Amino acid sequence: MKVTINDVAKHAGVSIKTVSRVTNNESSVRQTTVDKVNAAINELNYQPNLAARNLASTKSYVIGFIYDNPNAYYIIDMQNGILSACQDKGYELLIHPCNATSDTICDELTKMVKHSRLSGLVLTPPMSEDPKILAALDEIDANYVRIIAGESTDAENGLTVLVNDKHGALEITQHLINMGHSDIGFLSGDQQHESTKERLAGFKDALEHNNLNVNNTWVLDGKYSFESGVEGANKLINLTKRPTAIVACNDEIAAGALFAARLAGLDIPKDLSIVGFEDSPFSRQTWPKLTTVHQPNVKIAKVATELLIANSKETTEKKSMVFTPEPVIRDSSSKP
Repeated sequence: MKVTINDVAKHAGVSIKTVSRVTNNESSVRQTTVDKVNAAINELNYQPNLAARNLASTKSYVIGFIYDNPNAYYIIDMQNGILSACQDKGYELLIHPCNATSDTICDELTKMVKHSRLSGLVLTPPMSEDPKILAALDEIDANYVRIIAGESTDAENGLTVLVNDKHGALEITQHLINMGHSDIGFLSGDQQHESTKERLAGFKDALEHNNLNVNNTWVLDGKYSFESGVEGANKLINLTKRPTAIVACNDEIAAGALFAARLAGLDIPKDLSIVGFEDSPFSRQTWPKLTTVHQPNVKIAKVATELLIANSKETTEKKSMVFTPEPVIRDSSSKP
């Protein structure tokens, strides 16, 4: 069986991106790490795919945006941010929707990079969080930037723009607690997205910091969709003891929850407070308007693309940036 870059990374105990940096003789890697990776390469007799790398190294002025995300507003914001950076720097944008769970996704992406001679790729969740996809791109030495949920990352893991979803969820939950709520439910997004885990962690941290228990009956799995919000809210509303407030994992879920609550005859926020996340147009199109967490997706995408372009030109040593979402208080939350 052919030895892959993923095998080398596991053997050396480092990231795939670090192996790629070592094989490309990049100076940013610590010497101890270089020695460890080279030892693994020799032990496994790893042979980099030089032909593929040569193809990938012949770049055009084109940035690729690949995604698998059902949230239309999120994708539009990403496109606008990437396009803004591309126009500023004289680049074109290639948009490529994908199925991240497809068995052929890795081959599909590597072929696209080779055939289009992309200068770089912008990866959004869940693509940016999939080790198989990252390994395939590193195998051909593709230039890419990841937009992911989190607070920090190892500098050797490549270009990364992080969104501190955990902080945003903690703050919006704290807002509800400050208003007097102690019985708070949570409607989750897709489990394959790291943002779902980070937002749930922030929600739980807020309760813990205030000596409040997490009622697991009120924490429901779901999807990042309006329909999931309707379904989840109906379950919570029909409980014998229901929460007085709901934290939804994004604004579409929150809008669905609001719809279900109003159909059930509840007054929002008098009978039930509902808050969202992302500050998408959904949050301003509902009645009442949603209290939410502002996530500057257009700016996030633009900064990510600027990092990517600068890296392709080797004009920057900056490898990561962190965005911290903050609450936006509107009309869907009040005292219980």
